[in-house]
Amino acid sequence: MLFTSYGFLLFVAILLTLYYVLPARFQWKLLLIGSYVFYAFSGPKYLLYLVAVTIIIFFAAKRIGQNLNTQKAYLKEQKDALSKEEKKNYKTAQKKIRFRYQAIAVLLCVGILAVVKYTNFFLANVNSLMAAFGSSGQFSFLSIALPMGISFYTFQALSYLFDVSRGTVKAEDNFFRLALFVGFFPQLVQGPISRYGDLSQTMYEEHPFDGANISYGLQRVLWGFFKKLVIADRMMPAVTTIISDAQTYDGAYAFFGMLFYTIELYADFTGGIDVTIGVAQMFGIRVMENFNLPYFSTSLKEYWRRWHISMCNWFRDYIFYPVSSSKAIQNLGKWARAHLGDRVGRRLPVYVSSFVVWFLTGIWHGASWNFIVWGLLNFAVLMISEEFEPLYEKFHGACAWSNGRVYHGFMVFRTFLLICVLNMFDCYASVGETLGAIGSVFSGRNWDAVASGGLLELGLSAADYAVAAAACVIVFALSLYKNKYGDPRTAITAKAYPVKAALWFSMFLAVLIFGAYGIGYDASQFIYNRF
Repeated sequence: MLFTSYGFLLFVAILLTLYYVLPARFQWKLLLIGSYVFYAFSGPKYLLYLVAVTIIIFFAAKRIGQNLNTQKAYLKEQKDALSKEEKKNYKTAQKKIRFRYQAIAVLLCVGILAVVKYTNFFLANVNSLMAAFGSSGQFSFLSIALPMGISFYTFQALSYLFDVSRGTVKAEDNFFRLALFVGFFPQLVQGPISRYGDLSQTMYEEHPFDGANISYGLQRVLWGFFKKLVIADRMMPAVTTIISDAQTYDGAYAFFGMLFYTIELYADFTGGIDVTIGVAQMFGIRVMENFNLPYFSTSLKEYWRRWHISMCNWFRDYIFYPVSSSKAIQNLGKWARAHLGDRVGRRLPVYVSSFVVWFLTGIWHGASWNFIVWGLLNFAVLMISEEFEPLYEKFHGACAWSNGRVYHGFMVFRTFLLICVLNMFDCYASVGETLGAIGSVFSGRNWDAVASGGLLELGLSAADYAVAAAACVIVFALSLYKNKYGDPRTAITAKAYPVKAALWFSMFLAVLIFGAYGIGYDASQFIYNRF
């Protein structure tokens, strides 16, 4: 049941009606039932994965929470009887016990994710190695379908486990409350990856009917549909045509393909998150923002602070910080300072930790060398930029004109093109094909074909391009407004009723008339579904 299907709209309408008709004490329980019904539409058997992850995390976190409570009570009781060294030894022993529970849960949950998502990728690489060494034997691939959103809900569940272990949130005693946190249906498709401490603040409360929440939520959903149906799904045929035949559609076609895909990806992903946040708001639940005008970034570093914020924060908090502060990395830094100098000693732990983060970020996005290379290229650009940061500061200090609007616009444009190039690894079938497509952009091929109407042979008419361009202008203009004045919905709500009604009805008509429907409408998927 996809967000842009009629079935989803009917499902939300029924669930929302029951939510505010039933006694408020049953609201979160109804959401749990509704979330599991929603997920069952992707295949009842896939519920087993969701339930398994929830059970593992629930019992591991409960054990860790009990251990923390026992430790606290014991140290309080024995605070005068134990020496400082004895307290330290006791804490160390208890921490090891908690770590074992955490490690077992992580291995089980990540193991489930690895089996369903990476088994065939692993077998394909083993087969390639065997063939390279002259072996005629080959392993057969397994028939494993990837459960919808498994990467998202696994990471969300793990974030809860880590936070309990750190003592930042208390372990949940009610299994079903945790099950709702892990499986909350608006987030199952493509996130964001919420934290328990944030989502639980509004998820389990009793929510009286609030017309403002319904109105704001519906507006956000409509905006998401506009981006998804009018822009992303309209651009999809052209992108699909270009990347499906890289030999024919290279050069100028590859250039326009990477532009179209970057626009499609933004409209698709942010549109889906708009629907998620809007639907949650109608139920009175606050879900974090996952984007902050990422294409306005002046550097790749800034871009990753603005794009898929929940994922970036997850890798920062649960991978980068633990790795960089680990004993092994600290010892590596000490060795480097002693043998390679103070600067290298200070930077090497950052390099290693960042490498781990970006390798895992790449493989998290997909079981493909394309995504691994994509992650490592992001790592390389970020680390090179970090090293040149002192030179950038000197340049901006010496050249006053570099602090003006024109140069700022150049940096935004430059960053956008870099993102477009990196996004090409998300499109093509292999690393070689991707590099060939990138290289062909500079070859000068097919520019004459494009100039003579070649873009009209990609499955889109002139009217399609005009509609997509007009929609992009609207999105860009509202993004500029949001960047300067805040949420446009606030300004629209403040206007007279006829004006705001006309504005939102116009948006509704735009989605209805200009949305890309037709054959396969209900089957079209959000790009991040596969993650």
